[in-house]
Amino acid sequence: MGLAPPHRHCRAQLLYAISGVMTVYTAVGAWVVPANRGLWVPPETEHAILNSGLVRLRTVYIEPKLAQRMPDECSVVHISPLLRELLITAVDIPLDRPPEERHEYIMKLILEEIRTLPTLPLYLPIPEGSVIAPVCRDIIDFPGAPHTLETCAQRTGLSGRTLERHFVNETGMTFSRWRRQARIIASLPRLARGESVLEIALDLGYESPSAFAAMFRRALGVAPSAYFSETDLQTE
Repeated sequence: MGLAPPHRHCRAQLLYAISGVMTVYTAVGAWVVPANRGLWVPPETEHAILNSGLVRLRTVYIEPKLAQRMPDECSVVHISPLLRELLITAVDIPLDRPPEERHEYIMKLILEEIRTLPTLPLYLPIPEGSVIAPVCRDIIDFPGAPHTLETCAQRTGLSGRTLERHFVNETGMTFSRWRRQARIIASLPRLARGESVLEIALDLGYESPSAFAAMFRRALGVAPSAYFSETDLQTE
């Protein structure tokens, strides 16, 4: 795995994963970007990137004036066939001189396509500095441990109801949904490396591969064993 340390750009970015899996960290959370997915990164957003597997990517930089109507937070989108062809063209646009009129049209088409694509549920909010931050970090570091609302509440000195309220208010998710999302985030780089569903399921605290697969399918709409074969087919 390779790590690009925290950095920022004055321009907006679209990071397009051709293969492998990127996990992108900002001050507010983590986004997982599998193959044939892209991450929108607003201008001046500090981020670090952890690469898993054989990562190949394309990066397109977009002038802030063109991105004013775009989201002001990161988001993961599917790379449609049209968007993929636009990105292939856009990577050759020079950054060291004013864009030509044709180049601006290409960038505007890219932004319009991003706006029309649904956001994918591959985000894990991490409320740093919050009372629940140690709980979140513990689950991220040890996703297979038997974390329950009650045991985590005991470690923080809060009641279960209060801890649940903090999760909903600060992450937009219940405790159980956040824990499930953390496990999905942890599983994707391992699936990309070709590890077995059985090994991943047991390491993440599931009693059986079928229980893990059912959770994964509910969240992402496809079985874990088929997730990367489907994304690979879509990139061909």
